[in-house]
Amino acid sequence: MPEEIIIFITAGNKNEANQIAKVLIHEKLAACVNMIDQVESVFKWQNKVSQEKEILMIVKSISLNMDKIITTVKQNHSYEVPEIIAMPIISGSKEYLSWLREESSGR
Repeated sequence: MPEEIIIFITAGNKNEANQIAKVLIHEKLAACVNMIDQVESVFKWQNKVSQEKEILMIVKSISLNMDKIITTVKQNHSYEVPEIIAMPIISGSKEYLSWLREESSGR
């Protein structure tokens, strides 16, 4: 059985986040994408410390889709190196997890 995962993706603006979310849902690569606006990120890029407002996307999917999700995000993202990280869902309601697997089937 595929492992359910949560993926964190940051985007530079709401339009970009919406575009990525819609593609992931349309392609059945994810069951749901939550978007949190105005997340403050501090990071070092090209030897310079930066602080930016970003959109945090919380994507629910299955591990079998991760490679396709990475490819899809990179194709639709403005960042040279977008944040795309995942971790397992260790527990949840069986009905929700069943729905998540069905909606993330890639079919």
